[in-house]
Amino acid sequence: MTDFALARRNMIEGQLRPNRVTNAALLAAIAELPRERFLPDGLSAVAYADDDVPLGGGRYAVEPMVLARLIQALQPGSEDRVLVVASGCGYGAAMLARLTKTVVAVESDDRLAGTAEKAFKALEFTNIQLMIGKLDDGARELGPYNAILVEGAVRQIPQTLLDQLAEGGRLATVMVGTPGALGNATLMVKQGGVTSGRSLFDAGTPVLPGFTPPARFTF
Repeated sequence: MTDFALARRNMIEGQLRPNRVTNAALLAAIAELPRERFLPDGLSAVAYADDDVPLGGGRYAVEPMVLARLIQALQPGSEDRVLVVASGCGYGAAMLARLTKTVVAVESDDRLAGTAEKAFKALEFTNIQLMIGKLDDGARELGPYNAILVEGAVRQIPQTLLDQLAEGGRLATVMVGTPGALGNATLMVKQGGVTSGRSLFDAGTPVLPGFTPPARFTF
């Protein structure tokens, strides 16, 4: 039988701390959260592996180190309102719920959302609102947001999501250029109504279905 508490400690000491995850509040939240509860049945044994976990339908649970560094880059505050896009089985949303006031989690896959809802209820989260909807639409009606996490890689950040940032708001995701290329974790910040970004670190996170830019015709 897997000792999940030991696996969680080993993940923190072996994957997160050596890779510049240093935020004390974030590490404390990770130490308390049973990641195995946020995966479908049959996948709990790989909950603390240092890799993306395939969930089916082209979706993945993002590698713990990458997810933790994206959340750390958002600099979540205790009064922040946060949007998590492609929240999957809810692990990233749960981490942010430990660090912020309110989390809105948007997921398009009913199966993954069902796993998330079950975990949220079992762990008694009361500050997460789970919504089923189109990922790149976000949840404008509940914004604006101090922080937005896109939990996966995208080739292009939809303007619809950037428009949901409050002034001073931050958005973190992994950007991927050409197919097969290594992605770059990216932080976008809105200042004076203008959003600009910077690269944070390399990440091999798989691209989220539904975020591929429309095909362009060439003649």
